[in-house]
Amino acid sequence: MILLSSGPVNVSARVRAALQRPDLCHRESEFADLLQGIRRKLVQAFVPGAEADYTAVLLTGSGSAAVEAAVLSSLPNGKRALVINNGVYGERLASIVGVHRLGVAEFKLDWRTRPDPEKLRLALRQHPEVHVVAMVHHETTTGLINPVKEMAEVADSLNRVFVLDSVSGLGGEELDVAGPHLYMVAGTAHNCLQGVPGVSFVLVRKGFMERMKAYPKRSWYLHLPHYYEDAEKGSSPVTPAVQVFHAFDEALNELLEEGVAARIQRYRNASAMIRKKMDALGMKPVLPAELQSNSLTAYHLPDGVTYQALHDKLKEQGYIIYPGQGLLDGKIFRVANMGALTEQQIEGFLAAFQKALELVAIKP
Repeated sequence: MILLSSGPVNVSARVRAALQRPDLCHRESEFADLLQGIRRKLVQAFVPGAEADYTAVLLTGSGSAAVEAAVLSSLPNGKRALVINNGVYGERLASIVGVHRLGVAEFKLDWRTRPDPEKLRLALRQHPEVHVVAMVHHETTTGLINPVKEMAEVADSLNRVFVLDSVSGLGGEELDVAGPHLYMVAGTAHNCLQGVPGVSFVLVRKGFMERMKAYPKRSWYLHLPHYYEDAEKGSSPVTPAVQVFHAFDEALNELLEEGVAARIQRYRNASAMIRKKMDALGMKPVLPAELQSNSLTAYHLPDGVTYQALHDKLKEQGYIIYPGQGLLDGKIFRVANMGALTEQQIEGFLAAFQKALELVAIKP
């Protein structure tokens, strides 16, 4: 089955084979070597030139685990978080801080709108209690890319901590982590890194990690300093998904061999193929081209066509698309081009889509 979803994604034979490596106890030196290798490769891939300033902390859990760990671990006593919310995953961020009553009024926007850095500056001046600004990089609700550099620079200029959910961005979009002083970036093994679900991570500025050690522990399982201190000793505070770590290690080997810039370009080329064909078929994108990501495109459902009918006809041909979420459920469909997909597989999907569209458009 070819997955045109934003996670899980199709993986290579190499990554799949890595799941079959021999059983390994996480208290042995072999696991310590595996863990340290993954941490090193993550920093090498995403903070080139500033490797000495950042560390990678791994968790067993989905990308949401990394996001929640980053936010909960980043707030000292008496401080609050401001969440930039322009999609389902921005809403999830707001919900995370809301559960713990750690937020201020949301910086809430229409789901097809990028935030304005100057409005963030005004909001932060009005809320001195805000310590953390949290934002989603690639809001896969619509495929929108948020302005990370501009928002992070505003936060940094006012001595705030910028935390980024890049679960669906890392490896698919350009991201300068060190330049605009991103304190923490949450990611996951699957999506654009082309691993399998089950392992997530946070890239953290080392100086900020030292500060977080003195912050309240708001979760036992998701307290980042806990993982960091154990990782520095080559261990983990809990039993990790060892086989998934093996697969992630191999996925990172593939990423470094391909090169991050080359992968981004491959995704950009694939999305251009999809958009050109969809345009020819009369599909209407949810976002204008300048707001779209490299790895996902959202489209309005044609009149008279339901998502389920379109999905089912495509699944019969071996392809899986993605539904709308939240307010867009039943109104749009999404096509992601993340994962180990070839040009031939993209062409196959587009041919299958045209056939499916013809079938579901037939009126009784």
